[in-house]
Amino acid sequence: MQNIPTELLRTFLKAIDSGSFTRAGALVGRSQSAVSLQVRRLEEIVAAQLFQRDAHKLQLTPEGTLLAQFARRILALNDEALASMRQPKVAGRIRLGAPHEYTASLLPDFLGKFAQSHPNVMLEVTSDLSKNLLSLQADGELDLVIALHDEPDLTEGRQIFTEPLVWMTSADHERHTQSPLPLVVAPPPCIYRHRILQTLNGLGRPCRIAYLSSSYNGISAAVRAGLGVTVMAESAAPSGVRMLGERDGFPPLGHLELRLHRLAGNSSEAIIRLEDYIAESFADTELGRGGARPRALPLSE
Repeated sequence: MQNIPTELLRTFLKAIDSGSFTRAGALVGRSQSAVSLQVRRLEEIVAAQLFQRDAHKLQLTPEGTLLAQFARRILALNDEALASMRQPKVAGRIRLGAPHEYTASLLPDFLGKFAQSHPNVMLEVTSDLSKNLLSLQADGELDLVIALHDEPDLTEGRQIFTEPLVWMTSADHERHTQSPLPLVVAPPPCIYRHRILQTLNGLGRPCRIAYLSSSYNGISAAVRAGLGVTVMAESAAPSGVRMLGERDGFPPLGHLELRLHRLAGNSSEAIIRLEDYIAESFADTELGRGGARPRALPLSE
């Protein structure tokens, strides 16, 4: 019986999750050509074509889709086995920083599973705006930071995925039709706030700040209550809101990059393990695979 090397499966999944061989190479520390060779080697082993060669973007063949399901199960067991065997050796205290929206939405599930696999690691989580968290890390107060970035050419940190931004309003009110447009935003240096004001000023559309809060829960509650319109990362969109699109007069806002930053000189096994776990967990969400979680309702439906 021939075995499938796990590194080939891992590269295969990275290509699927990131959407390109180039981005997959950055995630696994290889060049685009090396990733292409690994995928070709995997195809030779399984005797099947895994990707449609004539597609403008990576598109799985039926055989590729089937193998991806097996690959996720195989790697999950592989990683679980290693974590269980190494568990007594992984210990320590990790100071993690993350934006409010992620500590309220995706992170609790991720960190809960990590804590179960690594009970000797103590996590201290700080929630704040991304730029504030990076300032704290620069002062040596945080070991690992999850941060949103709007710089297109940024090379610092480890990219997890690219996060689309969405306009949203209450499901029960029509605040988005008012002029000046009422806004629900966080204080500076919030990236969402900057993108909102930059876009509206470019359109020449009058607006006013109707509600100010640095809390994700506070902003979510204010939007649901009909106090105004806001913008969030798509994965953090709360329930009870409606999306706004171009037909409603709200143009696309583009994307933000979500990156992991490790404190310089701090490379303990516990921190590296958590960094890898968070990156893998985000990549395995529907959002990381190019989809969106159905949490908010489109305004037009």
